[in-house]
Amino acid sequence: MANILVVDDKEMMRDSLQETLSVIGHNVSSAESAIHGLAMVKKTSFDVIISDLKMPKMDGLEFIDALGKTSSDADIIMMTAFASVHTAVEAMRKGAYDYIQKPFDADEIVLLLERVLDHRRLSRENEAFQTTHKDWQRSCELIGSSPAMHNVLDKIKLVARSGATVFIQGESGTGKELIAKAIHANSSRVNKPFLCVNCAALSSTLLESELFGHEKGAFTGADQIRKGRFELADGGTLLLDEISEMDLPLQAKLLRVLQEREFDRVGSSVSRKVDVKVIATTNRDLEDWVREGKFREDLYYRLNVVPIMVPPLRMRSGEDIELLCDYFLRRNSQRDGLPLKMLSSSALQLLQKYNWPGNVRELENLIERVCILDESEIIDTATIEKWLETGSIGFEDFSVDSSTMKLSDMERCLIERTLEKYDGHRQKTAESLGIGVRTLGMKLKKWKTEEAAAL
Repeated sequence: MANILVVDDKEMMRDSLQETLSVIGHNVSSAESAIHGLAMVKKTSFDVIISDLKMPKMDGLEFIDALGKTSSDADIIMMTAFASVHTAVEAMRKGAYDYIQKPFDADEIVLLLERVLDHRRLSRENEAFQTTHKDWQRSCELIGSSPAMHNVLDKIKLVARSGATVFIQGESGTGKELIAKAIHANSSRVNKPFLCVNCAALSSTLLESELFGHEKGAFTGADQIRKGRFELADGGTLLLDEISEMDLPLQAKLLRVLQEREFDRVGSSVSRKVDVKVIATTNRDLEDWVREGKFREDLYYRLNVVPIMVPPLRMRSGEDIELLCDYFLRRNSQRDGLPLKMLSSSALQLLQKYNWPGNVRELENLIERVCILDESEIIDTATIEKWLETGSIGFEDFSVDSSTMKLSDMERCLIERTLEKYDGHRQKTAESLGIGVRTLGMKLKKWKTEEAAAL
C-alpha cells in the first residue's frame, strides 16, 4: 500500500484515478492545482505523485522544480495529452520517473504505478545494502541487489579478512576480475601490489617466466635478470586469470608455491620465499577437467580453498539489470561529458528478458554502443532491438538441446555458432561474446590441436 497524490485541474481525472487506485489498496489524495499539491506535499509524505503536465498558473514541469526544493522523495509520474520526446525528456531530466500519455485506461496506470513502486523499493534496498557495506565495498563497481549478488558480496567481505587462496568460477563477462580486485581492496594487503596474469594469453614458456622470473642467460633472449609476478606481488595479491589454460608441468610448479610459499626463477636453483595471496579464476568446469586428466587434482583442491561462484547475468534479477543499466548510462555520460540518456520502460523490460550470453560485459558494451552511436535522449525498444539483433547471439539460437550438454561443450557450440554468424570474423565474434580476440584465438587453437590428436 502506498500514499499517492494525484494533481490535475480536471475533477473527472482526479476522481477517476482516486477510485481506480483506491480499489487496489492505495491511499490516494488529490489536488486541483500544482500550488495546492505543493502545499499538501509540505504537510504529508507521499510515495508517488501523479501530476498533469498542462495546468494553469504552475504547469507540471514547474511543479517538479518546486518539489525539488522540498524534502519530498516521492517518485513522479507525469500525465500529458501533448506527448513528445521533448516533454518526456524534460520531465524525466527534472526528476520524473516516467510519463503516461492521455487518454489511458486503468490497466496502463496500474502497471506503471507498480513499476514505480518496484523501482522505489529496489532503490531503497540498494541504498541500505550499500550503506551496510560501505566500509569494505570500495569503488569495486560490483552492482546488484539480487540474492545471488548478496551471496557473492557477503563472501567477498569474509574472504578479504583471510590470507587463504580464493577460487572464483563463472562464465566469461560475469565480473570475476572485479571480484578479485574487491577482495584485495578490502584486505589488509590493500597498500601492497595487486597484479594479474592471463594464463591463456601466453605460451607455457613465457608464462613460467612471467610468473617466476628468470636469470640472465636462462634462455635465448634472456639478456638480463627479471623478477616474476610472484616476486613483484610479494605482500600483496596475485590474480591468475583463466588458470584452466595453464599446462600440466607448470601446474606442478604452481602447486609448490601454494604449498611451500617458495619458488625458483627460471635458470636458478635458489629458492625464494614469498608471501602472496593467490586468487584464481576460470570459466570452465574444472572438476570435469580433473576427471579428464587436463588439470591436476591436487592443484584443484589447493586452489579451491574458498570457492566463489559468480552467477551469470541471466540468473540474476531484472532489478540487477536495471541497476547495471543506470550505472553504465551515468558512467558513460560523466566520462564523455554528454547529456544523460535514459531507457524507456519498454526498452528496460526487453533488456530484462534477454538471455545475455556475454553477461555483464555484453550489457556494458551494448549501453556504451548505444550512448555513442544513437543520438536519441530516450533509448527506446527499436534501438535496443537493433543492437541485440546485430550485436550478439542468444541461447535461443542453439539448435541443440543445451540441457544435456556440458558447460565446455556449450561454450564451444556458442563460439562456433557466433563465428558462423560473422563469417569467421574473429574481431566481431570476440566483441559479440564479450571476450578478447587473443582468448578466442587460444580456444580455437586448443580445439584444433585436440581434433588433430584424436585422428
